[in-house]
Amino acid sequence: MQSLTDIAVFVKVVELSSFTAAAEALEMSQPVVSKAVTRLEEKLGARLLNRTTRRLSLTEAGSELYRRSVRALEEIENAELEVARFQTEPRGTLRVSAPMSFSILQLGSKLQSFLERYPGVSVELNLDDRRVDLVDEGFDIAIRIANLQDSSLVARKIVPCRQVICAAPSYLEKHGMPERPEDLLEHNCILYSFLTNAREWRLTDPQGETHVVPLKGSLQTNNGLVNRAAALSGVGLVMLPTFYVGDQLRSGELKPVLCKFRPADIAVYVVYPERRNLTPKVRAFIDFLAQTLGPEPAWEKDCPLD
Repeated sequence: MQSLTDIAVFVKVVELSSFTAAAEALEMSQPVVSKAVTRLEEKLGARLLNRTTRRLSLTEAGSELYRRSVRALEEIENAELEVARFQTEPRGTLRVSAPMSFSILQLGSKLQSFLERYPGVSVELNLDDRRVDLVDEGFDIAIRIANLQDSSLVARKIVPCRQVICAAPSYLEKHGMPERPEDLLEHNCILYSFLTNAREWRLTDPQGETHVVPLKGSLQTNNGLVNRAAALSGVGLVMLPTFYVGDQLRSGELKPVLCKFRPADIAVYVVYPERRNLTPKVRAFIDFLAQTLGPEPAWEKDCPLD
């Protein structure tokens, strides 16, 4: 860093053809400026300036150093300006981790609007239902759909999202409508393997009592879209967030069951490593999601959930 400072001083001396003028421009004393040039010459082992009482002139070595240094200092200045712009306006690559099905159903169609609004930002969207390590894997933010109780990350709730147990009319006609949580023991349930307890559903009755029901099921997958398709074909009962099944509930292709016994409510969250030094591109994307998806979920509009 000392050498870089000395080079910058040397360039200013050459530009102004004066140690005194350079000192004034750099707000240094004239001896400090002179010492910087001398120190640079000693390090390089070459005289850079011919000094007379009337004028300064570049030596051949000085001319070469000046020519290259001017370009280098301009690049450094441009780099500093670019870095500053990253802190003042949304720009650069935004790396986002998001659940696969949610991104396909609810997020993908909305990205064009964000990219048009912020042309300096490019989005790298990684679809993965597992919980990635944001820091180790280099993500700026992650979208998570859960009931977040505790996290070492900063989390912002974007929009609430209910869960619903439902089935195709064909299945219900064949196997009957469950009336109470314990009736689930007699039904085929489609299971989601990413849940902590995939083979049980926890339901809360109107009095606030929680019912934990062990399940049996002939199908278990790690993808909600597959589970939805299986439910639509009549395989069994399924519990899914409403962003999966809003259209099917409105059309009657799926019917809600056990409406008085609610699964735990979840929400769409954005999580990121720290609140301090939040870059404009991250803040812009979080605000965009909140404005676009919230405050109430559009996918639940007119859904027969109760």
